[in-house]
Amino acid sequence: MVTQLPSSTQKDIIYPETDGQPMAENTKQYRLIVTIQDGLDTLFQNEPNVFVAGDLFWYPVEGNNLTRRAPDVMVVFGRPKGDRGSYLQWQEGNIPPQVVFEILSPRNTAKEMIAKYKFYDRYGVEEYYIYDPETTELSGWLRSEHELAEIPQMIHWISPRLGIRFELSDGELQIYRPDGQKFLTYLELAQQREQAQIAAERERQRAERERQRAEQAETQLAALRALLHDRGINPDEA
Repeated sequence: MVTQLPSSTQKDIIYPETDGQPMAENTKQYRLIVTIQDGLDTLFQNEPNVFVAGDLFWYPVEGNNLTRRAPDVMVVFGRPKGDRGSYLQWQEGNIPPQVVFEILSPRNTAKEMIAKYKFYDRYGVEEYYIYDPETTELSGWLRSEHELAEIPQMIHWISPRLGIRFELSDGELQIYRPDGQKFLTYLELAQQREQAQIAAERERQRAERERQRAEQAETQLAALRALLHDRGINPDEA
């Protein structure tokens, strides 16, 4: 008698949440990834159905745990915010990330980047951006018809989906919100908050000095009125 082993089902498949590789290979790459993710999180903080993630595995095909990518940063419109171990597309309304970012490290190869492009092109990404901190090269692709087509000029480019503007200043990538504010690093944000606190303290001190001067003037006026009354003079009729 032949015993038939039960076939594995899609429910038995494990979708790993990590491959053991670091998020970034150097401080510059890490800083840019965090700055972009934090900037996008802030930009869409009041939009409950815009999901932003960094270094999160995206599995586009149910039942296939080998077809996956972990974009440095990805944005998904139409999916709620919240923590996830990975992005399982079939559990997310079958909505793929519309925008992805990759920040290159010295170890990235041309073959690897071609494979990433093919993956993002095949599985529905609408906007794909790459920045190389070492060469300061900025590249982008926008979905046209049924494929990702290269954007001829990335300087001053405004993302159709995100509304952000790309610039290069002194060889450094700069990203600006629709309101003109620049995406800031954690250090720049801390410095900005410190400056705001200093300005607020100066304003508080100025207001306190004004209050004290006003109180002093009131006291002096009251003393003058009392003196006039003592001399039989009504200051209100003077």
